[in-house]
Amino acid sequence: MGLGPVMLDIEGTSLTPEARERLAHPRTGGVILFTRNFESIAQLQALTAQIHALRDPRLLIAVDHEGGRVQRFRDGFTRLPPAASLGRAYDADHQCGIDLAEQAGWLMAAELRAVGVDFSFAPVLDLAHGVSGVIGDRAFHRRPESVAALAQAYVRGMRRAGMQAVGKHFPGHGAVREDSHLTLPVDGREMAEIEAHDLRPFAMLADTLAGIMPAHVVYTQVDELPAGFSRFWLQEILRRRLRFSGAIFSDDLGMAGAEFVGDYPQRARAALAAGCDMLLVCNHPEGAAEVLAELEAAETDPVAQVRLARMRGQGHVDGLAGVQQLPAWKAAVDALRGLAEFPDAELNV
Repeated sequence: MGLGPVMLDIEGTSLTPEARERLAHPRTGGVILFTRNFESIAQLQALTAQIHALRDPRLLIAVDHEGGRVQRFRDGFTRLPPAASLGRAYDADHQCGIDLAEQAGWLMAAELRAVGVDFSFAPVLDLAHGVSGVIGDRAFHRRPESVAALAQAYVRGMRRAGMQAVGKHFPGHGAVREDSHLTLPVDGREMAEIEAHDLRPFAMLADTLAGIMPAHVVYTQVDELPAGFSRFWLQEILRRRLRFSGAIFSDDLGMAGAEFVGDYPQRARAALAAGCDMLLVCNHPEGAAEVLAELEAAETDPVAQVRLARMRGQGHVDGLAGVQQLPAWKAAVDALRGLAEFPDAELNV
């Protein structure tokens, strides 16, 4: 049994019989964890071991663990700085900022790999235009070149810890005020402006990233569909023009920004037809069941299988206590502690 195209969530801190049944479904390919799935380090490591033992090849385990206000696991983990603080350090001293970004990427990835998580949906490549509350200090910087330089270093650190990276939210979520969790944001800029600014970090990292997540944003001067459901954005721009060969992960199909496309099965079909390799369905068990049923007879895409297999974490999982004994861990924590002088709410504008 290969990896299916659906990534699901689970309810609690251990696997229920219902969760085991959903995860055993042939169209399931991964699990995304949330804060509700975390009680302690030992519990989390036991949970990831349970999930990985369910299937062969094993399911992918992912989490949103960027740092700042988007960090799902906290007690026992290092509190990671928001990306914007790395951007401010970069403004003060370019090389120092690059070094800190690599340390942050390594630290995030090393701690997650130690408890059995395959990858985090990071880094954010959106630009800090200063208008998006949902992006805010999750963005490294306003300037595309600065975002790309910091993200390259962050990804380098992740890879050193045995984790692949997923850049988001293609082709850029930072220029819209609306939150796609709550509504469908509309970006009315011309293609030339998007290419000159927001698209550039994705273009500069296209051959570095193993995964990309498109935005639930509609760019009205380019295509009538949100990027995650648009063959133009995913096939013409991302695959052909940027030559991206990694996995494309939909953003959560349960978000309000996806409702424009239809019900859950319609969203799933549209995202796959546009070019997504894996579909996230979170916080809606009924919707997840509908998607699994809809895709029951769908053919397996062997190319997507190869792309998704690349997302598996590498290296031996020693446990968080073991990682926290490493000189590299102490060096990273000490280096990043200095970022406390930068207020989280401050932006690069």
